[in-house]
Amino acid sequence: MTLKSHSLRLMGTKIDLLIDSDNAEKLINDCIDLLHLYNKRFSANDETSELMAVNLNAGIKPIKVHPELLDLIALGKKHSLGKPSHLNIAIGPLVNAWRIGFSDAHVPEHSTIQNALTLIDPHHIQINPHEGTVLLVKKGMRIDLGAIAKGYIADRIIDYLKSQGATSAMINLGGNVLVYGPNQKRSDAKWYIGIQHPELERGQNLGIIKIENQSVVTSGIYERKLVHNGHTYHHIFDSDTGYPIDTEMASITIVADLSVDCEIWTTKLFGLPIVEAMMMIESTPDIEGIIITQDHRIAISKGLTSRYQSLY
Repeated sequence: MTLKSHSLRLMGTKIDLLIDSDNAEKLINDCIDLLHLYNKRFSANDETSELMAVNLNAGIKPIKVHPELLDLIALGKKHSLGKPSHLNIAIGPLVNAWRIGFSDAHVPEHSTIQNALTLIDPHHIQINPHEGTVLLVKKGMRIDLGAIAKGYIADRIIDYLKSQGATSAMINLGGNVLVYGPNQKRSDAKWYIGIQHPELERGQNLGIIKIENQSVVTSGIYERKLVHNGHTYHHIFDSDTGYPIDTEMASITIVADLSVDCEIWTTKLFGLPIVEAMMMIESTPDIEGIIITQDHRIAISKGLTSRYQSLY
C-alpha cells in the first residue's frame, strides 16, 4: 500500500487528504475533482453554483436540482424545523447582512437585521421530491448550507474511497474530520484528533480524542468573528434576534459515525444551556460530545470519557 497526502484551499478553508491505497495518487486526484464538483453544487458564495440558482429564483419559480442537493436541503430543512435547534438553512439573508468571515464584515443597521428576519423561515422552503425541485417562497430568501455541507461532502468523499478499495483514509475540511480504516502511523491503529483550545491559536489543543471510523466536528465562537467598537461578534446567529447567539459556550464538539450528523448536532445544540445540551447528547443515540465554556469548564459525555485525553 502507498500512503499519500495532499492539501488544498477550497470552500473558504484548508482541506487535508490522507489516503492509503495501491492507487493513492489517482484517488487523490479523483477526490480533488469531487471537492470542486461539490463546491460548485453547494456553495452559497458562488453566483454560478447550483444552490445559487435556487436562491436567485427566490419568489420567482421552483428550480430543478441535483438529487444530492435536494437531499441535503431536505435534511437541512428537517433539522431546521426541529426544536430546540439553532440550525437554520434559511439563514442566508442574515449571514449576508453581517458577512462575518469575509473582508467586508460589518455590524448591520437594525432595520437591515429586522428585514432579514422576515426572510429566514425554513417553512418557506418548498421541496417537491417528485419533480426534484426547490422553491423559496419569498423574494430575497437565501439558503445557506454552510452549517452542514462540509459534513455531507466528507461523507461522500469517504464513501467514494471505500468503493475504490482504499485501506484507510482521512479528510479534514477545515477542522471537520472524518476517518476510515486503521491509522498506519499509530501502534493502536486509532486516529488522534485534537480538540482546539478556544483561546489559543489554531493547532493548540486542549485535549485529544481517539477515534476509528468516525467523525469529529467542532463549532466555536473563536472560528470566525468580527470585532467592532470593542465588542466581539461571532458567526453563529440566533434566528429570533438576528444577532450572534448569546452563550456561555466557547465550543461544542460532536463525535458520530457520519460527519453530516456531527455538523447537524453541533449547530443544533450550540448556544443551548450547558446542562440541556449535554442531556440531549446523552439521550441521542450514536452521538457523543464535549462542551467547553468561556470560563474554561469542560463537560464530556459518558461515551467519550475513556477516549478523551486532556493536555492541560
